[in-house]
Amino acid sequence: MYNRTYEETVLEEALRFERSLQKKSSIIQRKSKKVQTKINDKIPEKAHRIVTDSIKGMIQTALTTSTYIYPIKVEETWTLQERERRIMDRLKKYKNTAAMEGAGTGAGGFWLSMADFPLLLSIKMKFLFDTAQIYGLNVKTYEERVFLLYVFLLAFSSDTKRREVVGKIKAWEKEKSKWGEQDWKTLQLEYRDTLDFVKVLQMIPGFGAVVGFFANAKLLEQLGETALNAYRIRLLS
Repeated sequence: MYNRTYEETVLEEALRFERSLQKKSSIIQRKSKKVQTKINDKIPEKAHRIVTDSIKGMIQTALTTSTYIYPIKVEETWTLQERERRIMDRLKKYKNTAAMEGAGTGAGGFWLSMADFPLLLSIKMKFLFDTAQIYGLNVKTYEERVFLLYVFLLAFSSDTKRREVVGKIKAWEKEKSKWGEQDWKTLQLEYRDTLDFVKVLQMIPGFGAVVGFFANAKLLEQLGETALNAYRIRLLS
């Protein structure tokens, strides 16, 4: 009997992930999106500015500094399976950190919950930079940093935008030098508009602590799944 390799198995998973991006959101998801849009319209402009400035700052930090780069010892002899096992170990730690941070800020009501946005962005980007290093990629180069931002956008954007971004990932050799002013604005809007409805509930004092704990863990899990499959599509296809 033919035994598939680990690489063949995870590539199949990645291709299933890619195909799932072609499907329309469920009716429930589309209804939730409409509710989320209405709520966004009622959120104070100051809060929207915090989100915008946080994302713009995150992008500038990711592209121009070493803030998100933690030294990681990586062995060239590691197999793909070993690398991904280590990535999953890191994801578990970052999920725990994000969950505790969400619980802390969620306990303080609306404006303290707004502090969750830059903190959560930092946790997410640190995980992505760790992931790229474990895959053996040089995160000091501009192209690899741009790829990380596209992975982020793939994880937190609308159906239409996700289909566009996965196309760029598949054609990375042609796309890797492209990132412009318009991209951070797109990322800001997509990220804000696709945050789960549950994140809004995090802004309710008291109740928000419980919601923040589970919401942040879920968002890290979503980012982890997207990152693994994005790199598999890029490296194995």
